[in-house]
Amino acid sequence: MVNNATRARRAAVVLFVAAIVVAGGGYAIYRAVVHVTASPPPPPGCQAGAGAGAISLDTDQAGIASTIASVAARHKLPRQAITIALAAAMQESDLEDLNYGDRDSVGVFQQRPSQGWGTAANLENPVYATTKFYAALVDIPRYTKIPVDVAAQDVQHSADGSAYAQYSYVAGLLSGDLTGQPAHAVTCWYTPAANERADAQQTGHDLKQTFGTASERGVGIKVRNDSVFRVPDDEGWTAATWLVTHAAQYQITQVRYAGYIWKAADGSIGWRRDPGTQGSIVAG
Repeated sequence: MVNNATRARRAAVVLFVAAIVVAGGGYAIYRAVVHVTASPPPPPGCQAGAGAGAISLDTDQAGIASTIASVAARHKLPRQAITIALAAAMQESDLEDLNYGDRDSVGVFQQRPSQGWGTAANLENPVYATTKFYAALVDIPRYTKIPVDVAAQDVQHSADGSAYAQYSYVAGLLSGDLTGQPAHAVTCWYTPAANERADAQQTGHDLKQTFGTASERGVGIKVRNDSVFRVPDDEGWTAATWLVTHAAQYQITQVRYAGYIWKAADGSIGWRRDPGTQGSIVAG
């Protein structure tokens, strides 16, 4: 029997997922129409959640979504802040880093340089754009208590603030998936090139740009056996998810954490049990 929560998630994701499925991002649809054992691997993509309520994303969308969650971790913001930011980004750009928009709007939040958000070049950097969004959000009184669309509109000042409401439920689901609530809820897949090697130096640099100063204690992150960063214990799954959603960019073919392993080539299967990995995040 399908419970009310499952029905709600299934209904809520339809609007956001439909456009992505048409573009070929939905692995569940792929499985329904193609015989896996006799066909090439699915095109690169990502998925949050599982079953009928899974949310399909392309790799760029997933990377931006995880960046939004990771910047919130950097500033110690609550999950509701992530939900508000995701709802705004879904409405404004469909979670894409656009270099165009209405008038001088650019970036994932379609922020306008002429309105004091920053230069166009800066706003096309999702870390910078998200940081600016959160800086405005935290100045809104009781932003965690008011409706998502109201909080988003108080930041964005768009022509139709009610449009954010249609994404509030899906954004709430994604904010949990991206931060490990539940754990290992986000997976991606791509076909690594032969002899591909993870870029430890660039990965460590960009982790710092996204998460801020490394934690003195907590979960260590290793790439190709090089210790590149450390995050607080409660940000472990946020960081592991960031690595998975950016895997193709940094030539990462596998990530191990908290008793689970993800592999790029069969990421469509999701994370699998790996009892030997516990305290650290190990990518390679």
